[in-house]
Amino acid sequence: MITSFVLLGLAARALSECTREVLITASNAYISAQSSGSLTTFNTLSANLTYLENNITVTPSTSLLATPIKIDFNRTIHDTVLCRTYIELTAATNPHPYVISTALYLTDDKITYVDSVVADAGDWAFNATGHLTYTKSESWPSIPPSAQLPRAQIQAAADAYLDSWGNGSVPVPYGTPCARLEGGSYTDTKNSGKNTCKMPEFPKPFYAGNRRYIVDVEMGAVAVFNDFPFIEKTKPAGTPSVNFVRVEGGSVGGISHEQFE
Repeated sequence: MITSFVLLGLAARALSECTREVLITASNAYISAQSSGSLTTFNTLSANLTYLENNITVTPSTSLLATPIKIDFNRTIHDTVLCRTYIELTAATNPHPYVISTALYLTDDKITYVDSVVADAGDWAFNATGHLTYTKSESWPSIPPSAQLPRAQIQAAADAYLDSWGNGSVPVPYGTPCARLEGGSYTDTKNSGKNTCKMPEFPKPFYAGNRRYIVDVEMGAVAVFNDFPFIEKTKPAGTPSVNFVRVEGGSVGGISHEQFE
């Protein structure tokens, strides 16, 4: 019976996995659609699609994706185990600046779920120009196979970071150097090479819940979609938020990109 459960688990996992090439094709189609405002290729790669924009259900044609936007920079990661891809778009020189954080979920090589957090003027710490400056300055090369960490360790590092906001005693594996990009504000503008990532503890009770993950072992990176409490009184369940974390050598050694709608 134990063997049967193991085999069933392996079969379920195999069914959920997809190739990196499929995920790259999907993310490229999304970026192309956002650049042009044309949904033709994106729709071809989609099936039975659910589309969330700032936690509100929309359709592709009524979403921001149908509006052409000048994209200055993008960064993507790909989760071949959960068959998800994460795309961060910075549009600082667009007439209406945006920073867009989007997850695509695929089933049978088709995009079936989109979760997009769109930040613009008026949102917490929003500054697309600052975001563009600092995100472009970062180098996130792929990690050699011999140095790649297990996906569970990468996710655990990000969870510890988020958990520390509500409990300052939670140990976070910060590396040195480590810097944090919040909206358009950077914690190490002087390039000190120190750990400037540590967050202060927020008033209790505090928990960033409803977490959804995209983990890329090759890039040592994880995007955590979550609901950040207390920013907006009209959203007691939390404000749509994304944290994008780079983990190298077991430590949070890259940048945590924090975007809030």
